[in-house]
Amino acid sequence: MTQKIYLDHAATTPLSEEALQEMMPYLKENYGNPSSIYDLGADNKGALLKARKAIAATLQCEPQNIYFTSGGTESDNWALVGIAEQYASRGKHIITSKIEHHAILNTCSYLEKRGYEITYLDVDEQGFVRLDQLKQVLRSDTILVSIMTANNEIGTIQPIHEIGRIVKQSNALFHTDAVQAYGQIPIPLEEWGIDLLSASSHKFYGPKGAGFLYIRDGIRLPSFLHGGKQERGMRAGTENVPAIVGMGKAASLAFETMKERREKETELRDYMIHRMEQEIPYCHLNGPRGKRLPNNVNMSFSFVDGETIVILLDMEGICASAGSACTAGQSVASHVINALGISADLAIGTLRFTLGRQTTKAEIDQTVDALKKILEENRKLNPRFTTFIQNNRKR
Repeated sequence: MTQKIYLDHAATTPLSEEALQEMMPYLKENYGNPSSIYDLGADNKGALLKARKAIAATLQCEPQNIYFTSGGTESDNWALVGIAEQYASRGKHIITSKIEHHAILNTCSYLEKRGYEITYLDVDEQGFVRLDQLKQVLRSDTILVSIMTANNEIGTIQPIHEIGRIVKQSNALFHTDAVQAYGQIPIPLEEWGIDLLSASSHKFYGPKGAGFLYIRDGIRLPSFLHGGKQERGMRAGTENVPAIVGMGKAASLAFETMKERREKETELRDYMIHRMEQEIPYCHLNGPRGKRLPNNVNMSFSFVDGETIVILLDMEGICASAGSACTAGQSVASHVINALGISADLAIGTLRFTLGRQTTKAEIDQTVDALKKILEENRKLNPRFTTFIQNNRKR
């Protein structure tokens, strides 16, 4: 096939033409260092301020609350490690969930080795954090609760407003990894009680290598990178001006077009789910039907290996991702899928399709048609499937 069908927008999105055009001058003639006092540098400093204001406008916060980073992973690390260091005298207890991105989970593991206690909340069968458990585990020495806004694998949108309300009844701060949610759904910071928020440019049609951390007024994190006075002395290093400029443009566009994109992607998402459930036997939808990201379809299929199906789809020109990973020749389900409590057979047969603003109904139809054929042929090669069918016929 000459034309790829790209259905992995949760992994990364293509750079929008508008963001690229905004970046171009700063990749060529506008190359000054923003820290320089002459015009060539001062102009670039102004470009950074413009991008900062654009992002702040999407969150209805002040520009000084936005700190530029290299992406979601750095933002998550800075939030968790920074709070841990800054508030260690108050306590060393942190709460997160079992289905967070590894940028959170591995940072928590790092902190555990340094004497911090981490509580990992369970989720229900649809991936929602158990609020009753959150209330039970909050303590006087809890300094931070970090719960993602929406899950990157199954698309579950957490009840952030309720979580924020619960956290505010304690002395803890509230951080949310909004890498998948930012640009997809509105995020009212004040209403939801969010103290810190992480986002990454390449998830909303901006360039890779740029992201930001929102830090509420009154919270002063220690410097994450030591060196110069960039980012008001909080994050040293010469700024990636072209990427930040592109991120600012992409952020503005994401929120300007959000309503239209949500409606279109939700309709296509539900159509894809409906076709799969009606036409493909032995499948299971992961995550809720309603409170999920508008572009997310996560489905588990019995009697197949997700990694294998992804490779076979790629041979058909279709890009998707698996909810499993191959380790020493054996597929293992992701930590998110395992946390839902579904059977091992279903778990390793998990596929994720994430739609984008250019996705068409024709592409969805082509993908489901190809998937049906691949699954049917692949299952025929599985002795367990053959045995299962024979046993059911005997009944």
